[in-house]
Amino acid sequence: MEPIIKEIGIRNVKFGKDVMVVKPANLYDCEIGDNSFVGPFVEIQGSVTIGKNTRIQSHAFICEYVTIGDDCFISHGAMFINDVFAIGGPARGRRDLWKSTSIGNNVSIGTNATVLPVKICDNVVVGAGSVVTKDIIQSGIYAGNPAKKIRSI
Repeated sequence: MEPIIKEIGIRNVKFGKDVMVVKPANLYDCEIGDNSFVGPFVEIQGSVTIGKNTRIQSHAFICEYVTIGDDCFISHGAMFINDVFAIGGPARGRRDLWKSTSIGNNVSIGTNATVLPVKICDNVVVGAGSVVTKDIIQSGIYAGNPAKKIRSI
């Protein structure tokens, strides 16, 4: 039996002015602000909004229901999660169980960081490899698993 094969691509994306996308990238049903950059091997799913002057580096995964502000940096391999296994396992397409994530302005997310459905305020750095499990409501530098504030900026 032959598999169903879907091509990677860019469809139904609202691009701002002077956006650069390096292929291959899988972008669909999302919005990317002015002067932003999307590196190769990135997936940005539907209902995602990326602000202006924001860089999304290679191999990042931004799932549905994520909003990222202006002047942000999402490093290589950063992952965003919208399914918190509320029923003890994957939601299996039950979007009513998915949660949203909101990232403020001037936020940097380090390489291989994982961001669960949270709110992160403006002026935050999340260290490489960190796991953000709770809202970040004060600017500063956060690192670890779970991510904790290690100092102010």
